[in-house]
Amino acid sequence: MADSRTAYSGPMPSMPNFRGGGILRLVIAAVVLLLLLWSVTSIPTGNVGVLTLFGRVTGETLGEGIHLINPLKAVQKLSVQTQSVKESANVPSNEGLILALDTSLLFRLDRGKAAYVYQTIGDNYAEKVVEPTLRAAIRASTSAHTANALYTNARELVQQQIQDELTKELAPRGVIVENVLLRDVQLPAMLKSSIEAKQQAEQDALRMSFVLQKEKQEAERKRIEAQGIADFQKIVAQGISPQLLEWKGIEATEKLAASNNTKVVVIGNPKNGLPLVLEPK
Repeated sequence: MADSRTAYSGPMPSMPNFRGGGILRLVIAAVVLLLLLWSVTSIPTGNVGVLTLFGRVTGETLGEGIHLINPLKAVQKLSVQTQSVKESANVPSNEGLILALDTSLLFRLDRGKAAYVYQTIGDNYAEKVVEPTLRAAIRASTSAHTANALYTNARELVQQQIQDELTKELAPRGVIVENVLLRDVQLPAMLKSSIEAKQQAEQDALRMSFVLQKEKQEAERKRIEAQGIADFQKIVAQGISPQLLEWKGIEATEKLAASNNTKVVVIGNPKNGLPLVLEPK
């Protein structure tokens, strides 16, 4: 029996390439997602973002929060929070004595000049500009005062002078000076002892002056009191006359005579004629 089936030698019909199209869509979606991720940046609290394009500062800055940017741009984050620099230095006084001075500077980056600072100085502006300027300002201020003044009553003045000098130098460069603190001033041991001895002598002199002033005031008070007593006695003495004394004696005799108490009255006092009143024993 003959086989009725015949073999088909022509081309097979083509099927749609769904697998290849799905991969392409996935690739496109991945590229779009990556571009989106590269275009989104977040600036944390207390920072500012400086934008650069191919290494060049564009001058644009970003505030805190999430931002959508050109994916070709990079973001350099700089802190605008308060920072502290501590400086311990040996500085000269007006007499040429060397003092050990401990100083603290509180400062922060000017948000509006962040791009300028990053372009002209860099992100390590504290090391390049702030610290050297602080050292120079300390030396310039202390050299205008004596060691005694720096150790006693000129500390606030020195602080203010250092702060004013730093503000003048750093503000144009994008750094805001908040405060300058003199933590400690150490003098040579012998000079410190002599200054403390002088201060003690001044305190003793002031205390003695106070005591003397108090004694003078007390003496003046007593003099015024004695003068008042003397004036009173003088006025009273001027108002007493023999006639007044006799009259007072008569009044006293009358009251005594009217009294029920036992008494002896002797008439004929040779001085003023008044009776003598004697109590019986």
